[in-house]
Amino acid sequence: MLARSTNVSAVVDLDLLDDEGGTSPVHAELRYDSADPFAVRGDFSLNGQVVRWVFARTLLRTGLYEPAGDGDVRVRPWVDEDGRAIVLIELRSPGGEATMRALSGDLAAFLRRTETLVAAGCESTHIDLDATLERLLQDDPA
Repeated sequence: MLARSTNVSAVVDLDLLDDEGGTSPVHAELRYDSADPFAVRGDFSLNGQVVRWVFARTLLRTGLYEPAGDGDVRVRPWVDEDGRAIVLIELRSPGGEATMRALSGDLAAFLRRTETLVAAGCESTHIDLDATLERLLQDDPA
């Protein structure tokens, strides 16, 4: 039997990097739901505008230690001008792109909390395949 859905969220402050080397503060809320164990949802808020992204939890975890991602979301470790371990998060869409930085420790703490719900590598054991297939078939226009 699958456990009931459990959520983890964290507020993380990031810096949006501009082309001239300046920064603007970005307020982000990261959310993880064990009912969708592969995904992390992020709401990124800048100047009252919120942009929502969904990306793989493994992408965020890998990006703490080495460059990860080939598509719209890329994550890589870095060291800032003060010698702090940070993570660069690049988001790309047809409407534009943004590069943000976050403290590695903040993201690692969030990921540790998600892993208390679903251990890394065990995501597939938390998916109800029958229910997922049923939902997909109901949405099938054919």
